[in-house]
Amino acid sequence: MQVFKFGGASVKNPDAVRNVASVIRHHGEKHLVVVISAMGKITNALEELTQNYMEMNHEKVMEKFDEIKDFHWEIAQKLFEDPKHPVFFHIEQIFFHLLRYIQEPPSRSYNYEYDRIVSTGEIVSTYIVSHYLNYVGVSNQWYDARKLIVTDSNFRDASVDWILTPQLANKALSPYMAGSNKNKPGIVVTQGFIGSTNQGFTTTLGREGSDYSAAILAYSLKAKEVVIWKDVPGLLNADPKIHNDARLLPNISYQEAIELSYYGATVIHPKAIKPGDLFMSRLKLP
Repeated sequence: MQVFKFGGASVKNPDAVRNVASVIRHHGEKHLVVVISAMGKITNALEELTQNYMEMNHEKVMEKFDEIKDFHWEIAQKLFEDPKHPVFFHIEQIFFHLLRYIQEPPSRSYNYEYDRIVSTGEIVSTYIVSHYLNYVGVSNQWYDARKLIVTDSNFRDASVDWILTPQLANKALSPYMAGSNKNKPGIVVTQGFIGSTNQGFTTTLGREGSDYSAAILAYSLKAKEVVIWKDVPGLLNADPKIHNDARLLPNISYQEAIELSYYGATVIHPKAIKPGDLFMSRLKLP
């Protein structure tokens, strides 16, 4: 069993979503958990919305809300020819609930409100990708990561419950893996970055935490490997945006990966590899 993680750049527009579908179809419809981030720069936009909401600037809140909703709506319109496709109902429903929420006065806790609002990006992104995969014949099951990853209530930087999370993830996802139940698809699509407390409050795992989510689920499900898909050919010895002569590294040791992430390499989130006793001893990037 494998875990694939696709970041925001991998689902930033309709062509990118189509490419994700092509990658997953090539892999084959079995033993695969797909972790998806919010689309493009939507997390940044939702952070702005949260700030405006906390400042009770209703005009800016609504302006940003409409911008975010229109962005997802336009992507869906370019992916689905049928205007009555269920994906549009789900998008409308998600943003209806968000709108109702931001019309109420905020609490005093910025971090609590942040997690509740910013998590919307992953929810709507995964609904669009999951629906599109089914639309093009790649059978899959959408699943809410908040029912898989249990955390404490340290909002915006929650710590994982390493006892409950593997129990919940195995119980929930194992039936969907091919071979365990012929009536269920072998692919599950879920969110990166988010989890929830035992009381059901939404939490996030820290900025850019989708890599961490993939590692958490891989550990919980005893996956063979985590494949983190990026908009570069693999792990390079330098930032290709700065150095034109950056070279591809075919593989690196686990210790080297820890050091790279610790010193700021953005190709992998530090939390995804720091707990060496929990995760795999070698990291593979396509």
